[in-house]
Amino acid sequence: MIEVSRLSFSRHDGGEKHRILKDLDLEIPKAQHVALLGDSGSGKTTLLHILAGLLKPESGSVKINGLELNGLNDKALALYRRKIGLIFQHYQLLECLTVKQNILFQHQLNFAGQTAVQFDELVAQLGLRDKLHALPHQLSGGEQQRVGIARAMLNQPQLILADEPTGNLDQKRSHQVVTLLTKLCKERQINLVMVTHSQQLTDYFDTVKVLSDGRFE
Repeated sequence: MIEVSRLSFSRHDGGEKHRILKDLDLEIPKAQHVALLGDSGSGKTTLLHILAGLLKPESGSVKINGLELNGLNDKALALYRRKIGLIFQHYQLLECLTVKQNILFQHQLNFAGQTAVQFDELVAQLGLRDKLHALPHQLSGGEQQRVGIARAMLNQPQLILADEPTGNLDQKRSHQVVTLLTKLCKERQINLVMVTHSQQLTDYFDTVKVLSDGRFE
């Protein structure tokens, strides 16, 4: 469950203060899927980064499954991020590693010696079995993003945060990726928050929240 209360965030530029998020309230029940819409600069990615523990808010409260993020030190935030999945627009795959190595890389860093029990199942569900020994440049954009989804889900997270995961894909592949992502999250009872510019993709989500000038419409 995600609980955000009176959340504010500002950036400082040359001595000037720019308020990005303004007293946001947001509650997302367990396993619910939320799409975040809004124009560029509306605060969508900033909110996602705060939920990921990558940015600290100026004020307000952020609780993820009962854990209050505000006040956590760097070590505690790093441990928290091991329990969530992050999916990016630009895939963030390591070009020198195969698909299999890319999927397993973060898991092996965080959980050395532990078997990735979901690996075979995820690879099959995402249609990557015949791509495990390929390098990223040998894959289509949709296939690369499926690798990103597998990597994000491998550690059985309670929350997945996706920042424009279809931004580099055409319409057909965008729908394919979001269909797979929401299906897998539903099956595993995972909270999903996804930033998107596509109104069409919001049909896959339980709730749509629109940010405008730092506030929800």
